[in-house]
Amino acid sequence: MEEPFFGATVKIDCTKAYKAAKALDTSFFIYYLHKTLIAVNTIESFRYRILENQIFIHDQINGSATIGREDGTFGFSLIQYNADFTVFEKTARAEIERIQNTTGLFTRTFEEDNVIHFSSIPWLNFTSLSHARNYSFPDSCPKISFGKMMVAENGKKTMSLSVHVHHGLMDGLHLGKFVDYFQELMNT
Repeated sequence: MEEPFFGATVKIDCTKAYKAAKALDTSFFIYYLHKTLIAVNTIESFRYRILENQIFIHDQINGSATIGREDGTFGFSLIQYNADFTVFEKTARAEIERIQNTTGLFTRTFEEDNVIHFSSIPWLNFTSLSHARNYSFPDSCPKISFGKMMVAENGKKTMSLSVHVHHGLMDGLHLGKFVDYFQELMNT
């Protein structure tokens, strides 16, 4: 297929996760990025990549999140996954600070594709999302984006979650497993 990616946008209940992040006195962004990476690393098909027309399974997937700067620009980060949230948070904070003190979109090289492309669009409550792509560049990394947190009258907090994945590596069943497990993590 010329466009091998397909995607879905769903609403995620983040009421308990937001409370948990605040109880830990941590960034909600770092908290849900960590939960995302736990789910990505648990669902095997999210660790698949296509390299030289062969399927490769990475042992670990890290986050390449877009990090905003005060001047309105952003840069691509590389945040190493660690199952231990305390270690992950320290690593994430250091990488966020590094990006915020650099210029340009690419502030490092990405030698491996053992990442998810991750973004947060906290200004927009989207119901669908598409991604800019260069069709000539061989890309099989999942793209995961979050929207604006909305608060209902009853205090329930929700966010849009958009997930785009390579259809040659997974289908709707795998996407559904990811969303269900991620929601389970956000509820704990």
